[in-house]
Amino acid sequence: MPRLPVEDETIDIGKSNKRKYFLEKLSAKLFLFCALLSVISLLVIIGFVFYKGSLPFIADGYSFFDFIFGVDWVPSEDKFGILPMIVASIFATIGSLVIGVPVGLFTAIFLSEIAPKSIAKLISPAVQLLAGIPSVLYGVFGLAIIVPFLQDNLHLPKGQSLFAVILVLAIMMLPTIVTVAETAIRAVPKTYREGSLALGASQIGTIFKVVVPAAKSGIMAAIVLGLGRAIGETMAVILVAGNSLIIPTSLTDSIRPLTTNIALEMGYAYGTHQEMLFATGIVLFSFILLLNFVLSKISAKGGH
Repeated sequence: MPRLPVEDETIDIGKSNKRKYFLEKLSAKLFLFCALLSVISLLVIIGFVFYKGSLPFIADGYSFFDFIFGVDWVPSEDKFGILPMIVASIFATIGSLVIGVPVGLFTAIFLSEIAPKSIAKLISPAVQLLAGIPSVLYGVFGLAIIVPFLQDNLHLPKGQSLFAVILVLAIMMLPTIVTVAETAIRAVPKTYREGSLALGASQIGTIFKVVVPAAKSGIMAAIVLGLGRAIGETMAVILVAGNSLIIPTSLTDSIRPLTTNIALEMGYAYGTHQEMLFATGIVLFSFILLLNFVLSKISAKGGH
């Protein structure tokens, strides 16, 4: 078969290289556009929320101190205090962590260190599937199962309470904590385990004294991500919280967290009332921003 002249081969190679360089530059431009689009979208959302939320304090002269530490939320009387909602959100988040973190961590340890592979392959997808269930279904489950159970066994007028919110949020954060923590534990080198066992440590001792400390950074990241899931949840909380604007003093009190307040009233709010709901969103955003800051610090520490 006759070969092409050297000049023709050089031209073909040059065209191929130009086409490849063009596609690489086009891909780089496309990736840059997507990255900028994500950043710009985030900045637009943040700017809009902060603009709308700051108007009552800048233009209308409302006190930000009274907004944060006020206990009365009566829009018809121009009373906008969100302290009960802040306290409710904090209590619900901390309570869900107290339950969800140990259960999630022990589940991750079981799946990665103790369970046979056949069982782990069965349980892991089931746990991950929990993350794909719509949050409103968790709320329906809580309303149909958890709320009547608490009402009957604790002899409450109604089961919608802080305790119900804590239980629902603890269940919802499990997939995040289990999945991230399991990945972190599996990433610990096998030499750590082999060295500990060679020195005479038991399997449980090796897990809790060697493996878990080595995976501490990933486990802390799992906890922070689960915390973000809990504090930002809305639909499930609406169904089981009870919607009472009081500072909770016990687990059986009905509550209204920050997310619930925004979701319930934004549909019909206008004017100052609507702007105060955006201000509530700023407070909630500040919590999430703080969580992301903690997560970045934990990740940075784990990298050293």
